[in-house]
Amino acid sequence: MTERALKSILGSQLRALRNARSLTQEAIAEELGFTPRYYAGIERGERNLSLDSVDDLAVKLAVPATSLLAIN
Repeated sequence: MTERALKSILGSQLRALRNARSLTQEAIAEELGFTPRYYAGIERGERNLSLDSVDDLAVKLAVPATSLLAIN
């Protein structure tokens, strides 16, 4: 198994969650209080979020923070 950076895993999990909710990047970015460009960077694994930011995302999305960093 190849190792993936946590920010890449986070991005993949957020993309899956967004798709499961049938939301666009623009819609979820607005819901979370981000610009669409910033949110897109998170999904691409380009943003290096703090653990506090991951916790905040989880609260806003009503999911456990650990689910955002879990490898499927």
